[in-house]
Amino acid sequence: MGDGGAGVGRGAAGSTGGRGDASTGGAGSGVGESASEISAKNSSRASTAARRLYSVADHAATALFAIEGATAGVLAGLDVLGVLVVGFCTALAGGILRDVLLGDVPPAAFRSPSRIVVALAGAAVTCLLAGQLSEIPVALLSVFDAAGLGLFAVTGAQKALEHRSNGLVVVILGTMTAVGGGVVRDVLLNRVPLVLSGDFYATAAAAGALVVYLATRLRIAPVWAMTLGFAVCFVLRLFAITDGWQLPSFR
Repeated sequence: MGDGGAGVGRGAAGSTGGRGDASTGGAGSGVGESASEISAKNSSRASTAARRLYSVADHAATALFAIEGATAGVLAGLDVLGVLVVGFCTALAGGILRDVLLGDVPPAAFRSPSRIVVALAGAAVTCLLAGQLSEIPVALLSVFDAAGLGLFAVTGAQKALEHRSNGLVVVILGTMTAVGGGVVRDVLLNRVPLVLSGDFYATAAAAGALVVYLATRLRIAPVWAMTLGFAVCFVLRLFAITDGWQLPSFR
């Protein structure tokens, strides 16, 4: 009886130990799953933040370039329709060309009405304030233009990265997004595009796009990569304006 009781006791202890091990293992597995879920949630939050920043930057750049293009149309003496057309094309042409080259068709501007509405609204506001445009300091317009350039450069680069483009393509498409609208604006106004006349314009956009690519390669979060790229482009453009930076030209 003693031996049998001891055996039963040992069996119960073994059983209890087994359950304890199983319980411990289950707890460990739960902790592992929890850490994995936390990591996934953090990644999802970062991705959501990047998408939101991209959308805000893209719409802000659209508004700024619409105003800038419409202002150029007013100063060139165009009628209301002409001003709206120039503002619209300045705001959207670069992004449309980028999307077509990436095979992202129809372009984002045509999949959602938001960008079209923003572009037309910016141009319309400029028409309404046409009489006061001469009172706006040139320096303020230059800041708006530099901000729009930087925003479009980084959003163009980011979209190219999302399509798994190589570094050269990222820089080209980022630059094209930033300067494409301005080229169309100048062609419509029958003047040599600013980007082709030796001004330090496309170079600043290319630098911003390059920073986005390099920061991404260094595994910096997209939000900060775009912020750094914008800052570089914006500062370079402002220095170019204030110090008169020019690329060599054949004149």
